[in-house]
Amino acid sequence: MTRLISALRVLTASAAALLTVAATAPAARATAEPVAPKEFVALRTVAPTIIQEMRYLTPHNFVGEPVDGYRQPVCLVTRPTAEALRTAQRKLLRQGYSLKVYDCYRPQRAVDHFVRWAEDLQDERMKPEFYPRVDKSRLFADGYIAEKSGHSRGSTVDLTLVKLPALPTRPYRPGEKLAPCYGPKAERFPDNSVDMGTGFDCFDTLAHTDDPRVQGEQRANRQLLKSTLAGVGFTNLPEEWWHFTHKPETFPDSYFDFPVAWRSVMGN
Repeated sequence: MTRLISALRVLTASAAALLTVAATAPAARATAEPVAPKEFVALRTVAPTIIQEMRYLTPHNFVGEPVDGYRQPVCLVTRPTAEALRTAQRKLLRQGYSLKVYDCYRPQRAVDHFVRWAEDLQDERMKPEFYPRVDKSRLFADGYIAEKSGHSRGSTVDLTLVKLPALPTRPYRPGEKLAPCYGPKAERFPDNSVDMGTGFDCFDTLAHTDDPRVQGEQRANRQLLKSTLAGVGFTNLPEEWWHFTHKPETFPDSYFDFPVAWRSVMGN
């Protein structure tokens, strides 16, 4: 009888455990991460020859660490944006250039990460490269950081030009000595892009697309990028030579928060 009672107790405990799992399973599904609307695609599936160097997945950015929400090195954008980039790429390839994207769709959680970083005035580890002439306390007031980003709508990209054949860019080594983003190209962090006058994400007025101090080859490179993208429906942000938005936007009033990963657009 004692053995029977023990066996019944084991069965009762097992049943209770199963019921607990069953009860919590719907909650787990309810907290599953969001996926992208069907209008989003991975750029590589539409324009595979465009080079991708997704900076926010790495520590080589103004924050100095991988940014929240970036899981894989994949550029996600709305399909009209991807198709317009494909058209621009075909034109540039005939001229011996390729586009290279640094950032595409950006989840809201990444924007929130930027805001938290900007509010921490003690963290200036990347200042010597990305904002050497700007006081960190001015990043909000000067418009470098905001609580919302057009990137979260899926039609905005940060990109540059690369002269073909493209040479690889060496990886950033955390802790290495940093050089100002506005310095001569030979002194800046190495990048296989053409010389645009500053590096990507340079918080400096020299990064303004039509800054009169930028002349010669640097100005010609900026204008080639700007005119080529304008021809397929992109508008440049005047304060950043690398920032372009495809118009009309597919989601002009939406700010998404699905992660940057292949699974977010699986099946689109």
